[in-house]
Amino acid sequence: MTENEVATRVLDIAFDIHRKFGPGLFESVYEEVLCYELRKARIDFVRQQAIPLIHEEVKLEAGFRADVIIDNKVILEIKSVEALASVHFKQLLTYLKLSDIRLGLLINFNVALLKTGIHRIANRL
Repeated sequence: MTENEVATRVLDIAFDIHRKFGPGLFESVYEEVLCYELRKARIDFVRQQAIPLIHEEVKLEAGFRADVIIDNKVILEIKSVEALASVHFKQLLTYLKLSDIRLGLLINFNVALLKTGIHRIANRL
């Protein structure tokens, strides 16, 4: 699957979850349910994946963790906040650059209409 095909499948799942539960749950709950649905759909993913920072010969385990990396093609950052801050976008872009993954989805589930909480971030895509 291409990055866009992966993103489409993930967003379909996210929309279903938001229709069922709406806004107001913790990020960890949305992540848990989304990963359950990914497993059911037999979509390969890793959860809370460490992303190291490599500086010259030094590999720094700086505590960066992507919420979900899907099929090693799309990073999914899940939020449940009143409003996204610019740091959320920068965080995802940094993860994309450090991991050399080309597409990220920043999803804020704490919105009335999920389509307003979805942001696509590209890294050389």
